[in-house]
Amino acid sequence: MTRVWRGLALATALAGAACRGTTADETAAETPVAVKVEPARTGPIRAVIVATGIVTAPPGGELIVTAPEAARIAELPKGEGDSVRVGDLLARFEVPSLTAGAASSRAAIEQAQARVDNARAAAARLSGLFERGVAARKEVEDAGREVREAEAGLAQAVSASNAANALAGRLVVRAKFAGLVAKRWHNPGDLVEPGPGDPILRVIDPSHLEVVAAAPVADLARIATGSPANIANPAGGDPLDATVIARPAAVESGSVTAPVRIRPSSSKNLTAGMAVQVEILGPLRDGAVLVPAAAVVREGTTSIVVTVGPDGKAHRHDVELGIVTADTVEIRKGIAAGDKVIVRGQNGLPDGAAVTVES
Repeated sequence: MTRVWRGLALATALAGAACRGTTADETAAETPVAVKVEPARTGPIRAVIVATGIVTAPPGGELIVTAPEAARIAELPKGEGDSVRVGDLLARFEVPSLTAGAASSRAAIEQAQARVDNARAAAARLSGLFERGVAARKEVEDAGREVREAEAGLAQAVSASNAANALAGRLVVRAKFAGLVAKRWHNPGDLVEPGPGDPILRVIDPSHLEVVAAAPVADLARIATGSPANIANPAGGDPLDATVIARPAAVESGSVTAPVRIRPSSSKNLTAGMAVQVEILGPLRDGAVLVPAAAVVREGTTSIVVTVGPDGKAHRHDVELGIVTADTVEIRKGIAAGDKVIVRGQNGLPDGAAVTVES
């Protein structure tokens, strides 16, 4: 009896399906889905490379003051934020050995000069005596040799003095350009060591700041010297216009980003050391097939655009993307200009589904 009842149930189900002529799933698929469409169009597009940059002083627009050798700071008149004019005193150091060396050099020159004067006078006197037959030739030759040795000694003393004076001249540091004191590490009376490991002052020219952006290595081919760029304005409002002035000639293997130097048209609201967002514009591509970014559906590694055909149904297209911006996407292959692409309601929509287009 059990087998008989099962057979009757199966027959009843098949008969019911035949009477309806369709399944429940098929009936659902035929229910039109409301969608919004926009036509694909042709037009220009350019890549936008987004990066984070650091505001910095340009080459020649920064001065790090350091001591010439181990020294004590005698004067340090400028504080952080103070303005600086060309020639202003930035620092004066005391190095007893250099001061003593300069004084010793001057004394050595004076002694060498006195020896030269005496040697020349003696040589002249002996030359006159030799002409009168009073002095011997050897005495004249010895006097000439003494003159030459004295002159050589004087030249050596002058050279040593110049070197000492050059070193002593480094005890006073003056501004080479107008700017601002960005950082001060020491105070008068401090003992400091020479070299960059123990800086005293940092002076920058705030009127010619640059931004060094960490651009993705994969996008370097789209960046050229002279490319336009935008820098997010730290004060809000419109971004600052800028220009790419240098890109790296080479990058290290395995690097993800590379430094790109950007010069803003104005340094207003920028401060050295701050981080800013940068947009670098790539080359312009004309005549591209463009769709709104909302039209592109990504399923794994595949990009899909769904269109509405003349039959009023949805049609899925695998597409090849080109340049992608925040609002617009270039379609290199898969659809054509004029196609009605769905920008809302396409997610999960099967191929061939019936749709109604919202006005």
